[in-house]
Amino acid sequence: MTALKKYQRLECPGIWRETPEAEGREVIVSFREASLILSDPSTEFALSHWSLPAVERVNPGKTPATFSPGLNDPETLEIEDAYMLAALDTVRGALEAARPRPGRLRHWVLAGATALVLSGFFWMPGALVSHTIAVAPEATRVRLGEMALTEMVHLTGAPCADPFGRRAAANLSTRIFRADPVQIIVVPQGLTRPIHLPNRQILVPRNLVEQQDNPAPLAGYAIAERARAAAEDPLRPLLRHAGVAATLRLLTTGTLPQDALDGYAEALVTQTPADVSDTDLLPRFAEAEVPSTPYARALDPSGETTRGLIDRDPFASQPAPPILDDADWIGLSTICQS
Repeated sequence: MTALKKYQRLECPGIWRETPEAEGREVIVSFREASLILSDPSTEFALSHWSLPAVERVNPGKTPATFSPGLNDPETLEIEDAYMLAALDTVRGALEAARPRPGRLRHWVLAGATALVLSGFFWMPGALVSHTIAVAPEATRVRLGEMALTEMVHLTGAPCADPFGRRAAANLSTRIFRADPVQIIVVPQGLTRPIHLPNRQILVPRNLVEQQDNPAPLAGYAIAERARAAAEDPLRPLLRHAGVAATLRLLTTGTLPQDALDGYAEALVTQTPADVSDTDLLPRFAEAEVPSTPYARALDPSGETTRGLIDRDPFASQPAPPILDDADWIGLSTICQS
């Protein structure tokens, strides 16, 4: 959508209140792929995600403009930046015009859920998950991504949050994924390989930034994870773990039970990652302008099992553009040391 692309990297300051009684907190307000992200200015850690089509202005004609993430939601956000206000009006209007009418969508979802329930116990689980994934709006994916990350933190510890490192991680994501708003999150423990969560979140073990000489292997792992996510939506393993009853509740009410993801982190990290073929990976490396050999060597130092990625490296005979500058790489490699 042209309007959304125009404003995808727009940012401005704002004042956020989690509840009407809470003290106003300064945040950075950012557009991202049909959502509004409110982040702490010092750590850049996301405090809240709002779905753009659901955002409501609660004080039309007054200054500063006050917004809510939806009707009857206690959160509020005050914005004075004129360009951001104009962007909100433009993008929300474009998204609203493109969105199916709520009454029709609700009728379709409920009818689909009823049909699935009536179709039989043995057939239902897989079809129910597929149907839920197909109709899940962006705001639901954002909430499920936050739930998944909260559950993972019990295993991995809180994400490494050095502000320079977080900024470098964001720069790496922009460098290799461009307009695809992937969030690369480095965690201090619990992982031996990257993990892809819903809402475009890639969790990375700290050794991939602390034990490498340059960002190329990490970039390769991130590219491979996006390929896996393209092959299987990260919502699928989450909903499989949540189970039929919780998935049906999500489909009909838009929410998961609080305990639906208990044990999800442990189950996710013990799964064997899906293979990604060289045929799929190599065009992604070429598009991202990242050499595939460093990733291949990180997987297998001998190169015996990754020979295709080495022999057909799109940058074997020419240098690739820099992935990160030295300052960003130093910041990223020390992200867990604050």
